[in-house]
Amino acid sequence: MNILEMRHISKNFGKHLVLNDLNFTVPEHSIFGLIGKNGAGKTTAMKMIMGFLKPTSGKILVCGENVAYGNTATNRFIGYLPDVPEFYGYMTAKEYLVMCGRITGLKKLQIHERVQELLPLVGLDGIKREIHSFSRGMKQRLGIAQALLNTPKLLICDEATSALDPQGRKEILDLLSVAADQTTVIFSTHILSDVERICDSIGLLHEGTLALHGKLSEVKNTYRKEAVRIETIDEVQARRLFEHLRTLSFIQSVETSQCAVTVQLHDPQKNGLKIIDLLSDEQIPITNYQLLEPTLENVFLDVIK
Repeated sequence: MNILEMRHISKNFGKHLVLNDLNFTVPEHSIFGLIGKNGAGKTTAMKMIMGFLKPTSGKILVCGENVAYGNTATNRFIGYLPDVPEFYGYMTAKEYLVMCGRITGLKKLQIHERVQELLPLVGLDGIKREIHSFSRGMKQRLGIAQALLNTPKLLICDEATSALDPQGRKEILDLLSVAADQTTVIFSTHILSDVERICDSIGLLHEGTLALHGKLSEVKNTYRKEAVRIETIDEVQARRLFEHLRTLSFIQSVETSQCAVTVQLHDPQKNGLKIIDLLSDEQIPITNYQLLEPTLENVFLDVIK
């Protein structure tokens, strides 16, 4: 089942075309990474999914129901975590979640059960300090608990890790991975390593269009460039290796940086053996020889260049 369907969505602000013919789906219990440069239209797309902006053309479906601008009935399916969630700082985490449960119309027993479930999940169980004393990471974790309070079918996270330190980012990514067992996640970010860590599929927005869309593994394989990285014992040996490799016909490109040489080549399984023979014949000592896997950063740069 597709939790989200974007059908030929376009959005203009006056004469400025922000999004042009977005057309993709997000299946249930997946983590979908929406990526792109700042200003690519990620936040605009998410605001339309929540009915806060009206598409110029096209249709959006959440759980099979049409999203109507200003009539946010489909938001009963959605939890939302902004990049900077706001709280009442004088409350504790438990008090805040109880208040949110009451506002959203949950029954008293439901609120109690969800709060008892979510506070341990986000690592805030037993913390009685007021929210104003929380770190940025603790606030983001509380934001996830609030977004999950209503047991949403779709959790939308807008740059949820962008201002966190590495430990805080790890905590949020781990929580989103766990949350995907219960819901579907749209994760908007410009931190590509975070996307690689948790996302099943991606959509790359570039200049208002969906430049790339699909399962992450398939996308990376499509843009695979066969390459190896060879680390030598010093820069002198790296330069020697570079000079030898640049003369070989099966080498597409070769670059050197300090003690390492990176080579793009045809058929690395076969021609890699020739490189190993070269290393032996020329007695060039190495510390590492690695077949490079494609990264999302490589794919991103190839698409937007």
